[in-house]
Amino acid sequence: HDMRTWEPPEKADIIVSELLGSFSDNELSPECLDGAQRLMKPDGISIPSEYTSYLAPLSSRRLHNAVSVMDKENTRDNVFHMGYVVRIHNANIFDKPQTCFTFTHPNPGPIDNSRHVQLTFTTATDLVMHGFAGYFDARLYGDLYMSIHPDTHSPDMFSWFPMFFPLKTPVCLRAGDTVKLDFWRVVETTKIWYEWVVSEPTPTPIHNSRGETYWIGLYS
Repeated sequence: HDMRTWEPPEKADIIVSELLGSFSDNELSPECLDGAQRLMKPDGISIPSEYTSYLAPLSSRRLHNAVSVMDKENTRDNVFHMGYVVRIHNANIFDKPQTCFTFTHPNPGPIDNSRHVQLTFTTATDLVMHGFAGYFDARLYGDLYMSIHPDTHSPDMFSWFPMFFPLKTPVCLRAGDTVKLDFWRVVETTKIWYEWVVSEPTPTPIHNSRGETYWIGLYS
């Protein structure tokens, strides 16, 4: 059944879902659960009840090179306008992850799952920044959580690896530099996508502008 159109014989007390991706909302959990909450009783419970994504800057020539060689003949460099699920090794996460987007269920409304955040990071050493690592945590119910955030990672949980959002052109940083990142979750009628851009200390182009390379489809 399509949860957006299915009519149950009675409303549910609890809805349990497994729709989370490595960046929490990148598999359309908000849209799916918003569409399904009409199936719940007014005091119904959603598991998970809340989830949050996080971003942290990283330096990793290995990851950047891995993206570069994915499509050597692609003259538009589309491979740098996508997010990748990776088990991050040999990377320097040089500042702490910061909160990106949070979604809550049931959604009290008004429902708008578009998001924008501006994050500021610093580096203590000279290095080259190659992109950003994405993580998430989720509150299942009450004080029960699961997480791939480095500081709160759930023990022995390997169902999700982090995401990597690359920069087409790496940014050289000096010790003490401030990095300013803008990150968007854009929602349109037929698709959803992320855009990201660094404005300081060295501006970059907007990655995945208008969702031209990387998007998730919505079907009516």
